[in-house]
This record gives sequence, structure tokens and C-alpha cells, in this order.
Amino acid sequence: MVVVADDEPHARALLRDQLQPEGYRVIEAGDGPAALEACRANRPDVVLLDLGIPGMDGHEVLAVLKADVSLVDVPVVVITGRPDVTRALQLGAHDYVRKPYEITELIARVAAALRTKRLHDELRRREAQLDDLVRKDPLTGLANRRNLDEQLKTMGGGARRQGQPLSVLIVDLDQFRRINETEGHAVGDGVLRAVARRVLDRLRTEDVVGRWAGEEFLVVLPATDLEGAWVLADRIRRAIVDPIVIGEGSEVVVTASIGCATGDGTDAEGLVRRAEAALTEARKSGPNQIGTDPGL
Repeated sequence: MVVVADDEPHARALLRDQLQPEGYRVIEAGDGPAALEACRANRPDVVLLDLGIPGMDGHEVLAVLKADVSLVDVPVVVITGRPDVTRALQLGAHDYVRKPYEITELIARVAAALRTKRLHDELRRREAQLDDLVRKDPLTGLANRRNLDEQLKTMGGGARRQGQPLSVLIVDLDQFRRINETEGHAVGDGVLRAVARRVLDRLRTEDVVGRWAGEEFLVVLPATDLEGAWVLADRIRRAIVDPIVIGEGSEVVVTASIGCATGDGTDAEGLVRRAEAALTEARKSGPNQIGTDPGL
């Protein structure tokens, strides 16, 4: 898609008639505000921008586009009869064409800008994939331990600044090794994925959950005291115990023991250790139990 911003209707019509046969969808704008509206509404692949458009001139439009995080990567090819395009290039224009222009040259520059946009989009997609590999657990899709360590530090700092409690839960599946030994690792992996979804479904938007170790999940709860953490832990415990359907109708029942701890964010690592100690205490009463360490 190409947004053509030019105040002369015949110029827009010429560009539309030349671009559409090349496979481009064309959105027209006759002034600066209309150009911005068209870009925000349509997220174009390329913008053809006449620097002399009214309302807001092309430089102003270009500055606004490059300040918008959702549009900053859209290449802008400016069209101008002015001798100096330095300012437009400094503001972030991808390319320029001087009036009077050859239509074939302009189409070639649009194609080049589109190739650049596609390369940027592909690079961004690959960067996102790499970020997933570095920060996500490949089996469950949850945050991995490295990611959780970073989130703990960030949330601990936030808790200290805001004077609010920070709670963590360690959710450990009971006798999970038995599932792997009797049902096979494929079933065990399916159980871990199902448990991850159930835990995630019980959390608030601001909460964080990740895979801490083999069959352990860590949940970080900002602005949550021990009572609130226990309520959520019990909700998670009850959700996990429901039978999990694996494969063609076979069911697996698994329970979880949970350790809860609350602190003020000053020692995130210590908070996790206290949750682990609470988990150990919970196990002394048998499986499917919740242990707590008030901390504060």
C-alpha cells in the first residue's frame, strides 16, 4: 500500500494510475493532516510525500511520522521542486524525486523503498524470534529462568520505590518423575504444557510466570501481600488437580505443592529462597499442599 500525499489532484491521479497496475493499493491525501490520518489508519508500506502540501508542509508531516513508533519504519519518498532536500533527509526521508519527475524513475524508487521496508520487517521478525529463543522456555512458551531473574530484579525495584509488597510462588508438581517413568516423556511434556496454560490463565495481566526448573514454575506477584498470594496459590492448586487429557482421550492426574513468600522487594533472590523453604515445609504435610513464609 502506498499513501500519495500531494495537493494537486491531477498529480495524485497520475501516480495512482501508474502505481495500481504495478500491484500497489493507493490511498490519496490532499494535505498534511489528511496524509497523517491516512498513514495512521492504514499503516502503508511506502509514503510518497510532496514537500509543498498545505495544512502542514512535508517537513512537518515527515517529523510527525518519524516520531510515531508505529510509523517510524515506513519509508518516505519525498517529491519536491526545491533544490535542497537536506532537511528532509535529516528528518528521516528514505529517498527523494525532483519535479518534474519521470514516472518510471519514481516507480523504481517506490519499489526500492518497498524492498527496504520488507528487509526491515524481516529483520524485526528474526530479532523477535531470537528474543523468544533467549527469553522463553521452548517447551511451555513461558518465561525462562534468565528472563525470570531479570523480571524479579525489575519488580523488586518497583516494589521498593512504591512501598508495596512483592510475593512469589514456587509451584512444584508432585511425583512428576513417576509420570515420566510410567507414561513416557512425551506425556510428561504434555502435562507441563497443560499446567503452564492453567497457571497462566489464573494470573492477572501484571503477574509473571515462568519455568524455574524441570517441573517447577515461579510466579511473581507485584503489589500482592501474603493473603493475596495464598488465595492465588490455592486457585492454581485447584486448577492443576483437574484431570489433564493427553493424546486420544487418556487422562493424567497431577497435583502440585506450592510455596509462598512475601517481601518488600529489597532481596528478590532471598524471596525465592524463602518460597523454596515454604515449599519444603508444605511437603511435610504431604502432596497438594501450600506453605507460606510471611517475611514482612
